[in-house]
Parts: sequence; structure tokens; C-alpha cells
Amino acid sequence: MSATNIEPKDNIPVQLYATSATSQEKDGAGVEDAVQEGENAYQTSDSRRKIGLTSAVFLIFNRMIGAGIFSTPSSIFSLSGSVGLSLFMWVFGFLFAAAGMAVYLEFGTALPRNGGEKNYLEFVYRRPKFLATGVYTGYVILLGWAGSNSVIFGEYILNAAQVEVNRWNQRGIGLACITTAFLIHGLALNWGLRLQNFLGIIKLLIMVIIIISGFAALGGHMHIENPHNFDNAFEGTTGSAYGVVTALYNVIWSFIGYSNANYAMSEMRNPVRTIKIAGPLALTVVGIFYMLCNIAYFAAVPKDEILSSGRVLAASFFRNVFGPRAEQALSVFIALSAFGNVLSVIFSQGRLVQELGREGILPWSRLWASNKPFNAPLAGLFEHWVVSVIIMLAPPPGDAYNFILNVISYPLAVVNCFVAAGLAYICFNKDKFNWSPPIKATLPVTIFFLLSNLYLVLAPFVPPQDGQNIYKTLPYYLHCVVGFAIFGAGAIYWLIWAIVWPKLRGYRLVRTVVVEEDGWSRNLFLREYK
Repeated sequence: MSATNIEPKDNIPVQLYATSATSQEKDGAGVEDAVQEGENAYQTSDSRRKIGLTSAVFLIFNRMIGAGIFSTPSSIFSLSGSVGLSLFMWVFGFLFAAAGMAVYLEFGTALPRNGGEKNYLEFVYRRPKFLATGVYTGYVILLGWAGSNSVIFGEYILNAAQVEVNRWNQRGIGLACITTAFLIHGLALNWGLRLQNFLGIIKLLIMVIIIISGFAALGGHMHIENPHNFDNAFEGTTGSAYGVVTALYNVIWSFIGYSNANYAMSEMRNPVRTIKIAGPLALTVVGIFYMLCNIAYFAAVPKDEILSSGRVLAASFFRNVFGPRAEQALSVFIALSAFGNVLSVIFSQGRLVQELGREGILPWSRLWASNKPFNAPLAGLFEHWVVSVIIMLAPPPGDAYNFILNVISYPLAVVNCFVAAGLAYICFNKDKFNWSPPIKATLPVTIFFLLSNLYLVLAPFVPPQDGQNIYKTLPYYLHCVVGFAIFGAGAIYWLIWAIVWPKLRGYRLVRTVVVEEDGWSRNLFLREYK
């Protein structure tokens, strides 16, 4: 093959392609490889490795702890019906997260590069070529994870200022929150990491205060009478499958983030050692603190007040323990916690968009793959900012907004099913994959994680009992259907890009790898005309 019959898709000298485009192998999907698969095809530079152990711990810690632990225990108690079942759900959430972390640690230490699940799905599901990447692209590009905690930031800032919360002042402040996070990570990477670490420390201090205050409440030191919530702890336990699965969703959502450092492993110093320490350390601290915070809430807040508190359970706790003035100060702390979560989310999601650009599957891939001009993935961060802002501002209050939040969370369980199934498949075919990572999740743990996610995928299709539908007017299963439609959109994009359009135009896509000026490799697709 000569350079003259290849049409480049980016403004890079064609000679780079021609010297690499050898030993092509037909893959049956209209796409050919011009390079060897595996680690030898992926390069990065030492100058990119800015993340140490502390920053890796707080990447996970900040992603896991947003505003959830300060609000969701009330809905979990409402759906489960009893104190005892609520606490058991938090134990299950920790076990679920621990299994998930083990799976992600095995994949992450075997494939230590940016991108997380993208790399793991591509490694296992190789045929048809790039179908897994195309499906995952819809999931990453169309969902704005950072929007929800930005809105919560606005709500708590207004509460602290004692200003009535309405749709537009809440979302206006949320817009300022997510824009600040985008600009910090896009323009000043090191300062963004430092701010994340600082906010992570604040979260730790808030939770320590809640835990110590909870022990004091158990000793009778509060402004109300002892609610005696631990007497007959399982009284009122619900038998509703829909209620239990919805409560489990809220618990598991509070643990989401255990894989956050996996998205930035190309930027870690000594990535295998760092992730082996940072992951278990962050998860253990979060799991212990979550359980102790729940015990503190039940020690100081009566059941009827928990049920009516909604998203201000922690405020009720502080009011009962410290008095009315403490509630206002707590709102500021919860807002800072939500901001830390937004920083962590947009940091990782921007890198996922960048990795899809490096994969070469997106239009204008060189733009999305770039670290210019501020040595940060500004374009990838911007894409996630745009989608998050649309999700944050467009839907009206009520069902539409709750629907958006559920659409964001549901597809993750689907992705985790394929990640866990992929690792289980590798366990039975280690020779085929030449698989010997530094950390092993073990097959039983992998199967537990797979079955848990299958439950989360299938259970929302079970019809709810009267009064338990999470929507007032929408079908209870709508967010599940739309979640699968998002994956379908990615599959359609792959079909057009890799199969239909090449056949109509009479060319094949040939993949090669080039190394950019910053020492980071990326994929490039060439059109080889027949």
C-alpha cells in the first residue's frame, strides 16, 4: 500500500501513516489494524504523570462522597421501612463496592491507562471490531454526570443564605459551580488537584463531626428526647421488591466512584502501586464513615422527622444536636462537599471523552485527544460541561428532572454487567488473553459483582406497588428503556462509521498509531480506497 491511496482524517503528514501501515489483517467489520494490539501500541510520557497517592485517594473519595450521605438515608429508610434493614442495605452497598473495586483493580493493574471501562470492554469484546467502543461512546458522550451535584450545590448555598429556593436561582448557582470546576481543571490542572484534595479533607472533617456527635446523642446529649430508633430495629420492614431495589439504588449510588481513579491511570506516578493502595484505602474509609453516620442519624432524629426531612436529613441532625443555628453552617459544608464531587466527576469524565478522541472513533478526534493549550484535556472537559449544563437547565422540576437523574445512573449497572462478565470470561480463558495482572479479583467475587448488577438492571422492570412509583406521571420503567436507547445510539453510530459509510464510499478504515508532540500516542484511521 502506498501513501497516495490513503486519505488522512487529520492534518498530520501522510508519511507517518504509510510507514506504519503494514501487516494488515482483515477483521470482518470494514476496519483493519496497521499496528500491534496491546500495551506496545499505547504510549505516554513521564511529564504527564501528575497524580500521586494522595490525589488518587481523593479522586475516589471526592467522587464517592457528594451530597448523598447527607440526604439519601431518609429515602432509604422510607423505602426499606425499618432502621435494621436500612443499615443492612448500607453493609450490602459496601460489599457491592468492594467487589466492584476488586474487579476494577484487576483490570486497572493489567491495563494501566486512562479510560477505565473503555479499555476493559475493548480488550474482551474484540469482535466486531470497535463495536464495544461505539456503544460505550454513546454512554459517555450523552450523559452529564456532573449536573446533579451542581444543582444540589445551588440548593444548599441558597439554604445557607436563607434565600427561598426556586428553579432558576438554584440552577443559576449550579451553572456557576460546574463552570468553575470546568475552568479550574481545564486551565490549571495542578491547582484543580490541590482544590480536590482540600475539599476532600473538609468532607472528612464534616463526617467526623457527625460521627462524634452521634456518639454524644447516644449518650443523651441533644436538644430533644431520645428517639429510641434502635428499639425493635426491624419493626416496619417492607416486603416490596420495588421499594428494596430503589433503596439499594440509592445506597449503591452513594458508593459510586470506587473506580474513579481508573480513568486517569496514564497520569499517575507508579500507577499500579498507586491504585493498589489508593482504591482499598479510600473505599474502607468511606464504608466505615457511611455506617457510622447512619447510626448517628438514627441516634438523634426521630423516625417521623427522618421520613419528612427529604434532602435535609443532616440539617435535622445538626439542629437536634447543636441547635437551630448549626443548620445554616451545615448547608455551607454540604455545598462544599457537592462542589468537591463536581470537581472529581468532571475531571474523570473529561478524560473519558479525551480517550475516545485518542481511540480515533469521534469526529475531529485530534481536537478531543489534545492536551493543548493548557496541558489539560480542555476539549473533553468542555464536552462534558455542555451536556451537564443541558441536563441541569433543560428539564422542568418534578418527574422530568428525576427522570434525568435515573437515566444517568441506570446505564452504569449495564456497563458493570459487561465488565464483570468480561473478567469472568477471561478467568476461563487466561491463556487466550495472556492474563497475569498484579491483583486478582477471584472468580467468586467477580460473579457476585455480576449478579448484583444484573439484579440492578432487571429489578426496575418489576411493577411497583401503589404509592411507590418514583414518578408521578411517567412510566416507572422509562429511564431503563431510555438507558438502553443511549447504548443503541452508540451502536448505530458505529454501524454508520465502520460499516455502512465505508461500503457506500468504497473504502476501508485502516487503524494506525501515531505519537503526538507530548509523547502520548493515539489511534488514527485512514481511508484506504479500493
